[in-house]
Amino acid sequence: MAWLVTGGAGYIGSHVVRAFRESGIDAVVLDDLSSGIRGFVQDDVPVVQGSILDAALVGRALTDHAVTGVVHLAGFKYAGVSVQEPLRTYAQNVTGTATLLGAMAEAGVDRMVFSSSAAVFGTPDTDLVTEATPTTPESPYGESKLIGEWLLRDVGRASGLRHTSLRYFNVVGSGYPDIYDASPHNLFPLVFDALLEGRVPRINGADYPTPDGTCVRDYIHVADLAAAHVAAAQRLEAGEPLERVYNLGSGDGVSVREIMTAVAEATGIAFQPEMAPRRPGDPARIVASGELAARDLGWRMRHTLADMVRSAWEARSAAA
Repeated sequence: MAWLVTGGAGYIGSHVVRAFRESGIDAVVLDDLSSGIRGFVQDDVPVVQGSILDAALVGRALTDHAVTGVVHLAGFKYAGVSVQEPLRTYAQNVTGTATLLGAMAEAGVDRMVFSSSAAVFGTPDTDLVTEATPTTPESPYGESKLIGEWLLRDVGRASGLRHTSLRYFNVVGSGYPDIYDASPHNLFPLVFDALLEGRVPRINGADYPTPDGTCVRDYIHVADLAAAHVAAAQRLEAGEPLERVYNLGSGDGVSVREIMTAVAEATGIAFQPEMAPRRPGDPARIVASGELAARDLGWRMRHTLADMVRSAWEARSAAA
């Protein structure tokens, strides 16, 4: 049994690959390395370099490595940039997913765990998001992830594909000292890069209707996220039932100002963040219930906020 991890050289994907291997499941990586980092993948893990848009390449990867299931993380993941680049977003996230599903059908691979996103919810009007919360995405990225969920649903109805989609919230931390979040858009790397370059980190908006005026988000540790993928894959392999979608959230929010305080404590660098105006479209609060995932995937928060910040800082500063 081997599982193909698309985007397996990325920050999240490489954690998933290692979690699979630590659970005794062989993993194969498919990544075009446009944002993934080859060094995140252990030397003895097979790496197929290329795009999910290349159906022939995907098909060979599936058959050559006797793949029985796919964790699909590859895609264009920048919600803000997707507004300026909708065609690129849809090509990678919608056409790419359809191409992958077609190659899986040709190869007889009928199990998939899909990387979805909290972006499918847009700006929810509830304090606690559940799987039943209406999906109202507000960016091409969020729309493309929702379409990905629909593709799996419809292919499942037509062909018997067994699948589930995991909706990520704010993924942070590091499970290994040699893997770090290299995104140019995520909060943690933006704050760390500022500190490493001698700049003052910035908070966008301090006048939200939240306890301290800054945005509240749901932060989860990447190692906990990776463990949920393994649990989902194991249930699919065993023929056990799964819901169509799961939220991977903590049920509790943390403000941006609280993150800044935790960063100062973890790094030992005292600073007062610079205050900037709100960014358009940033909701005041997004926090999700993880109860359904806890029931079926053993989902739980195994790491504190301090753990998340400290592990992320140690990995990022080691790479500096």
